[in-house]
Amino acid sequence: MLISLPPDYRPSDDEEFMNPMQAEYFRQKLLRWRGDLVKEANGTLASLGEGGILEADITDRASVETDRALELRTRDRARKLIGKIDQALERIETGTYGYCEETGEPIGLKRLEARPIATLSIEAQERHERMEKVHRDD
Repeated sequence: MLISLPPDYRPSDDEEFMNPMQAEYFRQKLLRWRGDLVKEANGTLASLGEGGILEADITDRASVETDRALELRTRDRARKLIGKIDQALERIETGTYGYCEETGEPIGLKRLEARPIATLSIEAQERHERMEKVHRDD
């Protein structure tokens, strides 16, 4: 079913959570974000593919190598993010998007606006982080 959103549509707490309009709003938001990341990644690939390091000066060469390492790390982060966006898009298709994986409760519109790939409610996320911290301190 194709849903067309008014250009000024914003999800609100006055409507049913994850109704078709909200689902479509977040689907489009995720697709735009994914498109931007792919475009950036392609730009990174192009700049990395422009040949070897030709700098004669050792300091310049080190600087170029540092820049490339940073670009690769950024690209790896973007790749992981694209994977999370794809999972979120899949959750929209299956009707589970916007609901906490732990509790099944709605994640909340404000949290999804800020982090559209969120899979946990704020409470569940905080619990998860506390548990991580406890186990990390061992």
